[in-house]
Order: sequence, then C-alpha cells, then structure tokens
Amino acid sequence: MTTLGDLERYYDAVPRVGGARAEDFGPLTLFVQEDPTGWQYYARPTLGGTAPVTPADVERVLERQRELKVPQAFEWVAETTPGLRAAVEAAGVPVHSHPLMVLDPAAAPAPPHPDVRLFGPQDPLLLAAVTVPMLAFASPGTATGETGLPELARQMADPGSEVRRAYVARKLADGRTGLAAAVRDGTVLCSGQYNPAGDVAEVVGVGTLPAARRQGLALGVTAALVAAARTAGARHVFLSAGDEDVARIYTKAGFRRAGTALIAELG
Repeated sequence: MTTLGDLERYYDAVPRVGGARAEDFGPLTLFVQEDPTGWQYYARPTLGGTAPVTPADVERVLERQRELKVPQAFEWVAETTPGLRAAVEAAGVPVHSHPLMVLDPAAAPAPPHPDVRLFGPQDPLLLAAVTVPMLAFASPGTATGETGLPELARQMADPGSEVRRAYVARKLADGRTGLAAAVRDGTVLCSGQYNPAGDVAEVVGVGTLPAARRQGLALGVTAALVAAARTAGARHVFLSAGDEDVARIYTKAGFRRAGTALIAELG
C-alpha cells in the first residue's frame, strides 16, 4: 500500500524530472521551472527535514518567488507537515484543502469506457485535450454547466493553448506524462494526465467540459490513466481530488482517502 513517505519522495522528485531546479530555503525547498513554457512548480517542505517552518521561512520563499516572477505557491501534505499551515497562514497566504487519495492495490480495475483512448504526441486532437481541463477547472464542481463547444473553440484559438499543447506533446514524447481523453463524434469532452516519477504516478488534471458532465467520462478517463500508469511500471498511483464530491467519484475507480493535500497560493 502507498505510504505518505512514498508521496513525499514523489513530490520532491517530480519537479526535478520536469526540468525544475531546487533552491534551498532550509526547511522549505523552492522548485523553479527552467523551461519558460513548462509547468510552474511550488515550494514545499524539504525532503527529510525535521526543523519546524516559521512564518519568516515562508516570507523568504515568497520574496524569492516575487523576485523570480513565478507563482507564490506552496503544496504539502497536512499529516506529514502539520505545523506548516499555521506558518503559511501567518504569512498571509490562504490555504485550501483537498482529499488526498491513493489507489487500493486490491481494487478491481474499472471497466474501459468506449469513448476513452490514450493520446500520443502527434494526436490531431491534442490541442483540444489540453484545453478542456482549463474550462472544467474554471467552473469547478460536478454539476452540469453551460460551458460547451463554442467556449472550447474560442479557448483553443488562444495562442497560450498552443503553447500548452506543444509542452504536453514534448512530455508525451519523452515519457514524462501520459494522457487519456474521452472523444465522441470527433470532439474531446474530457481528458486528464498521469505523471510518473520512479514507481509512483499521480493522476492530474482530469476535467470534463461542463456541458458534458454527469456521463461517467471522468471515471472512464481516470480508469484509462490508472491502467496506462500501471502498465508503464507504476506500483503506486494517487491523486488529489478537488473536493469531497469529486472524491466520491474517484472511489468508484478504486481510490481511497489517505490524507489531506494542502495548496496555498497568492494571486
């Protein structure tokens, strides 16, 4: 079974795999993305550190993030570093909680969804697949919404969407991510990714176009990502759910609550 120690090692490793450099701030480590088109990472507790984190430590990292013009963000696991929340909030940074879930190795695999397939770096629908989650997370929750194909077309026309497509294509090509999407009548309705590091993989960014929710698409995409990650060698698979309602969906894919992921960000 996945332990929180496995996840700590993953959180420290995956930014390094993703091209980030690590800057030492004592009890905190700041990961800075070297690729200007890549995913911007976070600061988090230093792996193996035992010293308590103070508000002054947090302020030092915030100052450095402002200097670098990168997101002023922190991510950590509540159960592993319980004192960090108070230090972050004392520094004026709001903290949000998310259910941290790990795949039960004894859980039966979810059946494949007929509309879901894996994508490669040259897939003609990759631009849509990296764009759909942006619209999904702009309208959080599980209820069906109004955002649909017209909004998807407009967002895909934004130059930033092509930058994201090219970045994900590079990650797919070198094995740093895997992507699955639900496609119906040539249209991407839901997609997500998994990011491996060692024998651990995190399912990330699973989002359904709000107008297409409540059809089991997110569950189908998650099942495909889990299967692909395990085929690629992952022994442990985990994710952070947006809220408790979303967490209940993931239990149908065999995930169980293991802790609480905390995310803090300014701006």
